[in-house]
Amino acid sequence: MGMPIISKRKVAALALVGSVGLISACGTPAPTLTAPNSSLAGMPGASGSTSMPGMDMPSSSAAASAPAAPVSGTTVAITNFAFSPASLSVKVGTKVTWTNKDGDAHTVTSTGSGGPLNSPAMATNDTFSYTFTTAGTFNYLCTIHPFMTAVVTVTP
Repeated sequence: MGMPIISKRKVAALALVGSVGLISACGTPAPTLTAPNSSLAGMPGASGSTSMPGMDMPSSSAAASAPAAPVSGTTVAITNFAFSPASLSVKVGTKVTWTNKDGDAHTVTSTGSGGPLNSPAMATNDTFSYTFTTAGTFNYLCTIHPFMTAVVTVTP
């Protein structure tokens, strides 16, 4: 059995698959692809519907809901690029310990200037502890990943 003969047309069609992406089974070009800003519902940048068919998207009221109530405790886990719990409530004199359970480094740093929280970059399984000596609301973030935010509320 010899090698199959491949026409120049089929070779060109195969080359197009890599650069264009689609060729129909009969060797004729597939329909023209549309630009990213097309009107296909559910596509990034598309006009019209903001969800994909068959996908349940959270309502805007759910996204605008109030933050979770503070949790009492003395530990905060850093996992999946988030502080957990994101809202902690403790009494004055309580020592809180953060543990980095992520594979990436994180910090625990007060927002604004002059806050008491200022950890070094913590590698996986590193911890940082701080004893809160005054009442107040202490917002903090990871300076490496500023979208990671949380708060400790300290009561008398």
